[in-house]
Amino acid sequence: MNTRRKALKTISAIPFIGALIGPSIVTAKVAEEAVMKPLARDFFKELGLRTFINAAGTYTSMTGSLMHKEVTEAISYGATEYVNLDELHDKVGERIAQLLECEYATVSSGAFGAMTIGLAGVMCGMDEKKVAQLPNTEGLKDEVIVQKGHSIGYTHALINTGAKIVEVTTAKELEKAINKKTAMLWFLNANTEKGEIKWEEFVALGKKHDVPTFVDCAADVPPVENLFKFTKMGFDLVCFSGGKGIRGPQSAGLLLGRRKYIEAARLHTPPRGTTIARGMKVNKEEVLGMLVALELYLARDHKKEWALWESQIQLISDSASSVNGVETEIHVPPHANHVPSLKIRWDESIVKISKSDFRKQLVNGHPSIETVGNEKEVGITTWMMEPGQERIVAQRVRELLANA
Repeated sequence: MNTRRKALKTISAIPFIGALIGPSIVTAKVAEEAVMKPLARDFFKELGLRTFINAAGTYTSMTGSLMHKEVTEAISYGATEYVNLDELHDKVGERIAQLLECEYATVSSGAFGAMTIGLAGVMCGMDEKKVAQLPNTEGLKDEVIVQKGHSIGYTHALINTGAKIVEVTTAKELEKAINKKTAMLWFLNANTEKGEIKWEEFVALGKKHDVPTFVDCAADVPPVENLFKFTKMGFDLVCFSGGKGIRGPQSAGLLLGRRKYIEAARLHTPPRGTTIARGMKVNKEEVLGMLVALELYLARDHKKEWALWESQIQLISDSASSVNGVETEIHVPPHANHVPSLKIRWDESIVKISKSDFRKQLVNGHPSIETVGNEKEVGITTWMMEPGQERIVAQRVRELLANA
């Protein structure tokens, strides 16, 4: 059989392709290309890397979330043309502000980058000499007041500007700490319950003393309402991670709020070069990808999505708890990573495997499955899984527990 007839016979036998086009209308050249063309490169396999089912969540170490097709198409489109970077940021910032009903917005290099440029904008305003001066804060307001329960490693994004962190516990201490050097009050939404001062009082204190307030909501989508809630509440600046629940580029984020602060923040970003945020570049592909990801997220059926996550978590919970000695708890974190989640615990005198060894076996199995946990429990979420993967996870979890 010659090459042409081989190709025609082969392509006719391929489900969908043969049915759609039929061998009679396929040229020899098209058929040959369809058969002979190599598969797309498997880059991770080439590099010796294993991919995995993400039963853990939107962790940067696990590369966050997977982007939808429309987002990657926007990124690919962005790579095909040149455009003025500032003009693109201007237009997309206006579009995002319209979508989120706030004064202004910009696409940042993640929530961390948004914190740095947001504070820098507050400290320097539109004075380009001051912009070039950072991280030297001489003559500038350079103190950021933070509740002790909110003072975690991510405050490094603030001290990148040269600013200093001032920790307080009570509202009375906060007011006492405000002085002529106070640049901003910063609130970590994930740790809301670890601070005495809550949102409304925090905003009110800022307004009372004419000090800008900033809330870090990096991992606080869902719920979708959070994208509107905090700017309407009166926070001057709000930031979100782009590569978590919104499912945009992992290296992008959103900075929302007062126009005067965001326009000032932009002075620290590329294409300007002599600034502290020169390395926090957001290119045209990421800007478009972030815009499309946000549009898709706002249009999503959030109730339907929530119901799916609940059913997936229930399936895994039922599968795990069917093993003698195993207990499960379905819960929803109150703030960050606010999605149906599962805690699995067991009596190791009955189920004879440690939590760390259990997680290692999930990672080392086929397919590999990533979870979170500690010596007391294993944590699982399904919101970063592809549909159907929850069944694989449920089966593997039960098998490992039962065999132990």
